[in-house]
Amino acid sequence: MTDTPVSEMSFEQAMSELEGVVDRLERGDVPLEDSIKLYERGAELKKRCEAKLAEAEEKVAQITLDGGQPSGTTPVEGM
Repeated sequence: MTDTPVSEMSFEQAMSELEGVVDRLERGDVPLEDSIKLYERGAELKKRCEAKLAEAEEKVAQITLDGGQPSGTTPVEGM
């Protein structure tokens, strides 16, 4: 695990760390207390990844098309 707060991670950073957490939990060689901490961190990382994906989907949805070609974007409310 890194010391980087989950809220400051990029999608790629969060996904990479999440994969590491899942790998450690699947091996089953982590003490119970550490497993609980890993699970909690994994839940935070999963939530961050979902939020970043939703953000990206919203941006893609805002791209306007003109004859099948991107012609610009429209502002997303709340960003």
